[in-house]
Amino acid sequence: MTKVVFLSADGEQRSEVDGAPGLRLLEVAQADGQPLEGTCEGQMACSTCHVIVDPADFPKLPRASEMEEDLLDLASHVTRYSRLACQIHLTDMLDTLTVRMPPSSRNMQGR
Repeated sequence: MTKVVFLSADGEQRSEVDGAPGLRLLEVAQADGQPLEGTCEGQMACSTCHVIVDPADFPKLPRASEMEEDLLDLASHVTRYSRLACQIHLTDMLDTLTVRMPPSSRNMQGR
C-alpha cells in the first residue's frame, strides 16, 4: 500500500489514506471524499483534478506529458508543482505522497 497525505489549500492536513499501487491518485482522493471532480474520468479532457504535489515528492513523479501541461494551463492556482491527479499512478516509490488542494478546489457539491 502507498500512503497519501491530503492537505487543504492552507496546508492543514485533511486526511491520510492508503492506496493500492497502480491506482490513480484521483481514485484514492475521490474514495476519501477529497474535493476533486475529475469529471473526465482520466481521459484528460479537463483540469478539475489539479493538485499541488509536495516539492519533496515532485521529482519522484514521471514528467508530465505535453497534453497534461496544456490542461494545467486551464486550471486556477497552478504552481510549478501542479499535476493532474488522474495522471499520477501510485507506486511504492511514492509512499507518503503529500498533495495540497489548490485554493479554488471545489467539486459540484461545493466541498
